Amino acid sequence: MTSWTWHGGGLEAARRHYGGNDWIDLSTGINPHPWPGADTHSIDWQRLPERHDLAALEAAAAGYFGLDPRHVCAVPGTEIALRLVGGLIGGTARYVAPTYRTHGEMITGATPTALDEAGSGTLILANPNNPDGRTLPPARLFELLDARADRAWLLLDEAFADVDPALSLAGAIDDARRLVIFRSFGKFFGLAGVRLGFVLGPAPILDAVRAALGAWPVSAAAIAIGTAGYRDHKWIEAMRGQLYAEAAALNAVLAGAGHRPTGACPLFRLVEVPDGMALFEQLAAQAILTRPFAGQPRWLRIGLPGGDGLARLEAALAHG
Repeated sequence: MTSWTWHGGGLEAARRHYGGNDWIDLSTGINPHPWPGADTHSIDWQRLPERHDLAALEAAAAGYFGLDPRHVCAVPGTEIALRLVGGLIGGTARYVAPTYRTHGEMITGATPTALDEAGSGTLILANPNNPDGRTLPPARLFELLDARADRAWLLLDEAFADVDPALSLAGAIDDARRLVIFRSFGKFFGLAGVRLGFVLGPAPILDAVRAALGAWPVSAAAIAIGTAGYRDHKWIEAMRGQLYAEAAALNAVLAGAGHRPTGACPLFRLVEVPDGMALFEQLAAQAILTRPFAGQPRWLRIGLPGGDGLARLEAALAHG
């Protein structure tokens, strides 16, 4: 079971274990409707990425996030960025649990904490959170930021913030604030394989991240797709509305099956049941992969289905 409790996306392991080919992967929180421009965009595979193209990507991302480009650094996915920045910050830290496993590995010795017991040291926090989909308003985040003591930081993971830009503190980034934000491209744009993310923070922190990554931090494909994607404002706005509408439909299907879904992020829902692994097995037997949790055996996270996925999920839930 560790293939599916460690991380979402173990589709090949599921095929080998349960058989079948027509699988639906609902084990991740990735948009099932990928940005369509990726399939038509021309990539120059014969040249190293140019510095001015990387600058254009960071400028496009900065315009999308709402801050100066000098506070934006492109990285090959937020996983490596979390670990890099955690190593640069160091010191004593806490992370708000439950959350990503990486948050507990960013800074050596970091310990879990409840939100109302966060104290005044460096705090690692996701908003929206994963896996429970909890969201905090900016006013609460500013309270947490203001509560940091000298030399302590707020490290804010906004991997799912694209669905509602009003949740983001990106506009508050400043050299004088001990605030670093991590943003993901692949989740909202449905292109996890591009491996593109961003660190938003004070210039000295970004300088250190750039030095650690070297001359070509992201691929030519990531630069081209990311730049064009962030400039596609029409698709972005339409997709936000579509995701919330589809999440409401998912809520209705889960409620109709007797479950009470939780979470405010439209890309996934969490349900609590007497036996999360039993429900996982029920759905897996019908070629639907979801996300169980070894440390929370009553939980099951279900990603937003695309295409005919919702009808198949509804039928599979009724087939228990």
